[in-house]
Amino acid sequence: MSKECTMFDHCPGAANIRTPTLTIKKCPQCGEEVELFSNDISVKCGKCGFVIYNDIASCVQWCKHARECVGEEMYRKLTEKKVV
Repeated sequence: MSKECTMFDHCPGAANIRTPTLTIKKCPQCGEEVELFSNDISVKCGKCGFVIYNDIASCVQWCKHARECVGEEMYRKLTEKKVV
């Protein structure tokens, strides 16, 4: 096994992206509990529809191996520019 392959299997920066963790946040609009996974960009509150954004700050933004590490689909999802 190459050194790069081992790095991808054990990269601590991408661990919560490859194996998402769940966080419960309160909607700032209505106070409803909202489930937010670590790899979600945003979720809508089920009660009022308010969009809650995940403050994902990860190595995906700067690591040259990120595309290979987290996969093409997740890489695109985390790096695409949102136009408001």
